[in-house]
Amino acid sequence: MGARGMVFAALKGWTPVQRHVVAASYLGWTLDAFDYLLITFVAKDIAAEFGVSAKAIGLAALLTLGLRPLGAFIFGRLADRFGRRPILMLDVLLYSGLAFASAFAPNITVFLILRCLFGIAMGGEWGIGASLTMEHVKPESRGFVSGLLQTGYPTGSLIAAVASGLLVPHFGWRALVMASAIPALLVLYIRRTVPESPAWTEGQKSGARKEAGKTMAVIRAHWKVAIFAVILMSGFNLLSHGTQDFYPNFLRIQHGFSAGMTGVLGTVAAFGAILGGLIAGTLSQRFGRRRTISISALCMIPVIPFWVFLFDQPLYLALSVFVLQFCVQGAWGVVPAHLNELSPPHARGTFPGFVYQLGNLAAAGIGLLQASLVEDWHWTYAQALAADALFACVLVGILINFGPEARHVDMREMARLH
Repeated sequence: MGARGMVFAALKGWTPVQRHVVAASYLGWTLDAFDYLLITFVAKDIAAEFGVSAKAIGLAALLTLGLRPLGAFIFGRLADRFGRRPILMLDVLLYSGLAFASAFAPNITVFLILRCLFGIAMGGEWGIGASLTMEHVKPESRGFVSGLLQTGYPTGSLIAAVASGLLVPHFGWRALVMASAIPALLVLYIRRTVPESPAWTEGQKSGARKEAGKTMAVIRAHWKVAIFAVILMSGFNLLSHGTQDFYPNFLRIQHGFSAGMTGVLGTVAAFGAILGGLIAGTLSQRFGRRRTISISALCMIPVIPFWVFLFDQPLYLALSVFVLQFCVQGAWGVVPAHLNELSPPHARGTFPGFVYQLGNLAAAGIGLLQASLVEDWHWTYAQALAADALFACVLVGILINFGPEARHVDMREMARLH
């Protein structure tokens, strides 16, 4: 069965509730990424207005990423105790409100504080949304849904790129960041159409509330899987943030492209990432999570020279960034299903998001490191990007094969038995 046939099989027999849950979780991650990635498109403009170097804006990204594990832990524990649905709504309101507030920062200090708080709220969304979705959909659909959910991130990048190209040249960076208020509307959709996770509800019936209050004890009991997942997610976050967040600076500063052209290339990259996540996530249902991740990551290696060294014309750069982000998101598209399948059932609100965001913490300094390599060590932007991309794709492509896989696990049955 080809990828197209696998997609049709994965979509067959969905209930209206399952469609609403998948849509809500996809939109939640899309809009979360949109709020975060807006800043990467206007880092140069923010630095200029506040009279600081690019490293200061790199610090904002570092703080945002670095505080996401705290949010994953706080909101994840709340979701394990009180349910996925109400905590997801609370989290969406918080991250959209804090991102919107950063548009009114009078100086770099206030801006950094608001981005820190945004990072905490942002850290909670992915894990809760992914667990809510994976506990609703049928097991044979998890590969496709995993790829769909993870494409929310490049979709958010796509929207941010388009918004940047349309708004920044005419209204400035603050108007762009004000668009961060839009995700708050998602709460109305969740409240009206999304029910609680059936696996979480089943767990409550079997007396799991007491276990849900002991999330750290559950994680400690599965410490080997947790440590492996954190190391793996460190590589994944180097793979994505190291090739995406700093790339607009490469285009605008090293190549001298306008904000509009940078937005166009960001749009092309996002389309490549969306296709990669959907295709690889779907194929992982047949060929396995580990194999699909490994192939996707290692296929980046021959693309890297074209991506940053050999091309300087927009058309050729567009082609190379499309293929590279296809591979990056191809690997990432398997992650939501893989982490939720490996998760202990009574900590699924916390475990996937927490290990994911701890990996984010370990990789949080990549933007600052890349800026330092350029400003302090006189590397080119291309060299800083290529070094990270090569290291990260090799790390993920090899390391994933040493860990476990639980592709066919029944999440509702696990909640009932535990």
